[in-house]
Amino acid sequence: MTSTSNFGAAAQPDTSAGELARVRRELEELRAEHDDLKLLYEATIEHGEAVEDQLAEYNILLTRTQERLEAELRDAGNYVYSILPERRPEAPKADWLLVPSTELGGDSFGYHDLDDDHFAIYLIDVCGHGVGAALLSVAIINVLRSNALGGTDFRDPANVLAKLNNAFPMERQNNMFFTIWYGVYRRSTRQLAYASGGHPAAILMRPTESGLDVIGLGTPEGMVIGAIPDMEFDGGTFDIRPGDRLLVISDGTYEIEDADGRTLTWAELADKSKSVDGTVPQAIYDWLATFHDNAPLPDDFSMMEFAF
Repeated sequence: MTSTSNFGAAAQPDTSAGELARVRRELEELRAEHDDLKLLYEATIEHGEAVEDQLAEYNILLTRTQERLEAELRDAGNYVYSILPERRPEAPKADWLLVPSTELGGDSFGYHDLDDDHFAIYLIDVCGHGVGAALLSVAIINVLRSNALGGTDFRDPANVLAKLNNAFPMERQNNMFFTIWYGVYRRSTRQLAYASGGHPAAILMRPTESGLDVIGLGTPEGMVIGAIPDMEFDGGTFDIRPGDRLLVISDGTYEIEDADGRTLTWAELADKSKSVDGTVPQAIYDWLATFHDNAPLPDDFSMMEFAF
């Protein structure tokens, strides 16, 4: 019994020493893991700082690029406005308003004397918005205002539309088409010839004993310009009287949802225009803006007003 007890007492220090060695090994392993984690953490912090520096540099470059693009858009917008005609104080008197829905829109217009007797009026609406639509719009307006379309009789609206249709096919214009209202007022006969391709009719307001009559001047069956080659377009004529007023418009002047979410119609625009005392384009724009809490309208607003 005694010898057995002594043997057990002698073995215990060996067991404790082994346990201590195991604990030490685990501590060493933990210390090594700790050192590895510390290195990883330091590397992560260093990498994170580098990423932050890189992101800051990218943000600076992005800001500069955005500022440059905004400046170029402003320059482009200024150019679009620079080719618009001067307002006319003499007959036919002319006023207008153009408010793009974005920085650059697809609407544009103009008017000028073709000769001493003929006065051309035109408004185009290129599908879509942005740089592409604005570039096409400017190209078309420059062709019209310089009469630079070979073999075209610019006194014949239907002929002008046919020649434009073949000169600007969709497949060569990034699949963009446009609509147009084109008219020619002949002073000697007081007759207005007109044609439209996929475009809203112009609004003719005529004073009568009972108020103002409204007459639509357009060819509603006309195809948009650029969709089908070699199209023929119909035209019309109308005798102008002293006191008549003509509104040439884009669809952005009435295809607007009112306060009840209902889209306005051409007839409602015409009826509202009759009630305006003074210049019509600005008054109509202000009226439409009330439906959108004075936010930008969903489409370009373009309207010309002529007083005969």
